[in-house]
Amino acid sequence: MKYVRVLREGVPVWGVLKDHQIRTLEDAPFERLSFDGKSMPLAEATLLAPCAPTKIVCVGKNYYDHAMELGSDVPKQPILFLKGVNTVNHPDGTVTAPDFVGRLDYEGELAFVVRKRAKNVPPEEAAAYILGYTCLNDVTARDIQTEDGQWTRSKSMDGFAPIGPVVTDEVDPSDLKLETRCNGVVKQSSRTSMMMHTVPQLLAFITASMTLEPGDVVATGTPAGIGPMASGDVVEVEIEQVGILRTIVE
Repeated sequence: MKYVRVLREGVPVWGVLKDHQIRTLEDAPFERLSFDGKSMPLAEATLLAPCAPTKIVCVGKNYYDHAMELGSDVPKQPILFLKGVNTVNHPDGTVTAPDFVGRLDYEGELAFVVRKRAKNVPPEEAAAYILGYTCLNDVTARDIQTEDGQWTRSKSMDGFAPIGPVVTDEVDPSDLKLETRCNGVVKQSSRTSMMMHTVPQLLAFITASMTLEPGDVVATGTPAGIGPMASGDVVEVEIEQVGILRTIVE
């Protein structure tokens, strides 16, 4: 399935995308699929972020080459940080940084959406807790990150987590091509097989410390190639078999 969220008469609704047609649902598809008998063409739909998380759990330095480009040691275990719900942004949405931000960076990532409450999940049971996979741009105020010496403010400004356009359960996350483009120029190109910690390992590690709720998002880290965005830039995060997440910088 490819799940989406769309606006219908000003109200967000879930849907299933197939053959450029969206069949809408009565409620979130976490426990069951219940179609409401309505549909709309994809071309006429206003896509929203394909989930409504209570939190976004992000993994820092989960690709060897990214840790190296930051000049930092390779972590022995996953490094976690949170982005608040205020950061959620939609496909084809705009990112606006406060005037005091000097450098705004893209970070293309594979993310997954949690299907059901998850606590102390063994790696071998991870698939049962995952609704599907999506694209995420972990927008970062790089100079603020350096100035603060930690990551909360630099990564949690309003709109700093574009997500989408779909959540799909039709992929194996272990070896997908990930590419980030800025104005059509490839800036990041890697594969999820280059992650230090796999999706099952990450879910087990995170849920050993905190409970994840249905709709929560886990962003699995970014590869090398991070760089600045400027006003007017168009950034695309593409993950094979998942889709293309497009963001405009204001």
